[in-house]
Amino acid sequence: MFDARLQPWLRRVFEPPARALAARGVRADTVTLLGFALGVSASAAIAAGGFKFGLALILANRFADGLDGAMARATAPTARGAFLDIALDFVFYGLVPLGFAFADPQRNALPAAALLAAFLGTESSFLAFAAVAAQRGLKAPEFPHKGLYYLGGLTEGGETIAFLVAICFWPAAFPALASVFAALCLVTTLTRWRWGWQAFTPDDL
Repeated sequence: MFDARLQPWLRRVFEPPARALAARGVRADTVTLLGFALGVSASAAIAAGGFKFGLALILANRFADGLDGAMARATAPTARGAFLDIALDFVFYGLVPLGFAFADPQRNALPAAALLAAFLGTESSFLAFAAVAAQRGLKAPEFPHKGLYYLGGLTEGGETIAFLVAICFWPAAFPALASVFAALCLVTTLTRWRWGWQAFTPDDL
């Protein structure tokens, strides 16, 4: 919901370190893979009950996610980089609820399952829209630097990060917070379905 407004500020934050790393020969794909490793480690830490350490690793993952895009823009964005970025991001988002399910299966397993189903809806609608938009040559004017059509909604990246921070700060509230966020993700999915229905109306109708 707020990602488009955050983008100019985030670019100013990430561009200096991105240029410095690119000048030293560090590749954006390397940062993407390192960030994913941090995300996997965050899930493992949460599963073991280390919620604050897991939060630190989540924030490190998100920093790497912003940095790799800035590094790609400082050199030359690639299709492989765009693919890795979005594919690994979506797996990371699913690993965090999985970590909470392992941390306390009795209380967290069902809310985590509902949240994963909700994430499946937001992610599949995002990717389906992007795939058809690419076929039609459509671009997202709010996100001109993204490697594919970036579709917004009620629960975008900023809101999801805020949710991950909240559940790590208050792990006992995971069932309630996960249920609320899953409902918000459902709204996002339904909204995106509606946008796709309207945007891709057949020409003969």
